Amino acid sequence: MGIKDIHNVYFIGIGGIGMSALARYFKFIGKNVAGYDKTETPLTKDLVDLGIQVHYEDDLELVSKVYLDPDNTLVVYTPAVPNDHGEYNYFMDHGFQVKKRSEVLGLITKDTFCFAVAGTHGKTTTSCILAHLLKETGTPITAFLGGISEDFNSNFLLEGSEYSVVEADEFDRSFLRLSPNVACITSMDADHLDIYGNSEELQKSFRDFVKRIKPNGKLFVRNGLPLEGTTYGIEDGSDYCIRNIKIDQGTYIFDLDSPEANLKSVRFNKPGRHNLLNGLVAYAMAIQAGSSPTSLADALATFKGVQRRFSYQIKNSDFVFIDDYAHHPTEIDAAFQAVSEMHPGKNILAVFQPHLFSRTRDFVDEFAKSLSNFPSLLLLEIYPARENPIEGVTSQWLLDKITSPRKKLIRKSELISEIIAQNPHVLITLGAGDIGLEVPKIKKELSHVHKKQ
Repeated sequence: MGIKDIHNVYFIGIGGIGMSALARYFKFIGKNVAGYDKTETPLTKDLVDLGIQVHYEDDLELVSKVYLDPDNTLVVYTPAVPNDHGEYNYFMDHGFQVKKRSEVLGLITKDTFCFAVAGTHGKTTTSCILAHLLKETGTPITAFLGGISEDFNSNFLLEGSEYSVVEADEFDRSFLRLSPNVACITSMDADHLDIYGNSEELQKSFRDFVKRIKPNGKLFVRNGLPLEGTTYGIEDGSDYCIRNIKIDQGTYIFDLDSPEANLKSVRFNKPGRHNLLNGLVAYAMAIQAGSSPTSLADALATFKGVQRRFSYQIKNSDFVFIDDYAHHPTEIDAAFQAVSEMHPGKNILAVFQPHLFSRTRDFVDEFAKSLSNFPSLLLLEIYPARENPIEGVTSQWLLDKITSPRKKLIRKSELISEIIAQNPHVLITLGAGDIGLEVPKIKKELSHVHKKQ
């Protein structure tokens, strides 16, 4: 069944960030779209506002009959759906075409000039920057993003169908369904060990991904990774290289050397050296679409950011509140580097919600080391996501290993009162779980508190 033969698309796990982007795509091109998810979220509410039917119980009676015809219905599911899910098993047992999100992305993008962004960190920000650069330079693209771009206020962009931008997700080896023309790999740090078992298997999957690049395609790799490709880096002689970095009122100003041009005084507004690297490789990839270096540099300066990626919620002279998706030790290190560089000498309070019992178990010592960089820390209970508890793996276990002078394990219900009591100059919330749902509440309360002061 080709895309043109599909009339109805049903999603199991429609509220996921990647799944909802696909749902938007199919709705936009005129298909009937509906789906199930476990809980109602702002993402699912946005889908309902678009006219997409969403329900929150695993009950076939709630599925409209139009989606029960296997001849013209595509069923898309997320790997997080449990094997005993009733709707999933019905579709599997009754002759429906049932595909993972990554397979569908592969189908949609196979006839486009596909840009794929891979790596254990930085995929979403790099993809959003790349989509922004291509849009600003008039490239006809469709982009499926793993976060809400603040430039588009969406995780989906449709400006044409000649080019596509996708995140190449290593979880469950999903990225091996893609065949990109241009790809980048930002990082290969150990992660998803519940899937891969060890870091060697994870690295092998990235090498397998490289083999998926189309003939005469191009690979960009962060300098230092054990892969052959066009390199990018900071002050290290890479093929695409940032030099002479300065900071002016929270904005990076730097020179950018590349095979195409040597640019002076390029500006980029997202804090953190990791974000500079994300912007650099997005620029390098966008060059492959034929955009001019100077127009791309101008577009870099106007990139607003991605929700929950070092996103400023409050930025006053007396108080700053930043929210970040960091859920791996390397990402926490990057967030600490960014907040320390942009707000030196300030009293910084970090709030962290661990994500997954298995990840906490696998990297507990690395988490403890990274979190110990923050002088003040509030730790929440582990967000389980798709997992059941693991005996002995608790936030208290992690807290005991952290050496921060001021550290405390608290419940979410205590979060706002504890933040107010500590009265930091800079607050940063970190984590990939439902801590994101607390951010608007924190912002509202602290905006009120600091307005009164």
